[in-house]
Amino acid sequence: MKVKGKVTLVLVGLLMVMVSVFTVAAQEKSADDMQIVREKVRADKKLLVAENMQLTEAEAKAFWPVYDQYQDELFLLRARTVKLINDFAGAYEKMSNETAKKLMDEYMTIESLGPKLRQTYLPKFRKVLPEVKVVRYYQIENKIQAALFYELAANIPLMKAAK
Repeated sequence: MKVKGKVTLVLVGLLMVMVSVFTVAAQEKSADDMQIVREKVRADKKLLVAENMQLTEAEAKAFWPVYDQYQDELFLLRARTVKLINDFAGAYEKMSNETAKKLMDEYMTIESLGPKLRQTYLPKFRKVLPEVKVVRYYQIENKIQAALFYELAANIPLMKAAK
């Protein structure tokens, strides 16, 4: 199978698992169930990154600890997004202007933290990888994020129009 086909299959699989995180969170499964899902998502994502980065042994040794730190912080941001989605779902039927404002403010905060996190980690990745591979890694992260955002957008309903 060609590399592009493998990447697509792994990305689709990863996307499905990531979306299941949101579904599972929304259904308020036990903490143990959520931990299993999180670990599966992380392992699948790491596999996708590993297959597409083509790291040398020395690069891998330096890259993976930085990657893991970044993923820990990214996970916190994604968990905040899950909470926002759950809050939106809980308030959807009887959304007040006050609740809508709070949700929108939280959304804007989350959106502003993503670029800050990427910017914070850029010098760390540059320390351990050649620039071409740093760009490649950020491309992989961007593709995963775009696929996730697309799936979320397709499944989260628009706010009801005010009457």
